Amino acid sequence: MLWVKAFHIVFVASWFAGLFYLPRIFVNLAMVTPGSVAERERLIGMSQRLLRFTTILAVPALGLGLWLWLGYGFAGGWLHAKLLLVLAVMGYHYSCAMLLRQLQADTCQHSHRWFRWYNELPVLLLTVIVILVVVKPF
Repeated sequence: MLWVKAFHIVFVASWFAGLFYLPRIFVNLAMVTPGSVAERERLIGMSQRLLRFTTILAVPALGLGLWLWLGYGFAGGWLHAKLLLVLAVMGYHYSCAMLLRQLQADTCQHSHRWFRWYNELPVLLLTVIVILVVVKPF
């Protein structure tokens, strides 16, 4: 079970690395000067590849997490809270995909400032999840 836990941590860290960086590219996209087609296309391409890679990393992270959950069972309120936050992370990941589609279609109305705040959400989610897993406050 320790191997499963170790690889779960590796894949979660990798998944979050993508979730940390993807919205940062969105900040840059929101700041592209109108008419800078080459820059915009380069950033869209980077976003598409990073989203694809991040999604691939999420699959084993979630699968190994499920394996751990089934192996250890329900063990306290902290786990329920963590699972709720994992659902929030999955929702955030999905919202990144939706925002990328809007950015590709040039229909996104969010400013670079909005994306800067949006970029902080996975940091908060990861912080709370780690505290729940390590401290098990309830």
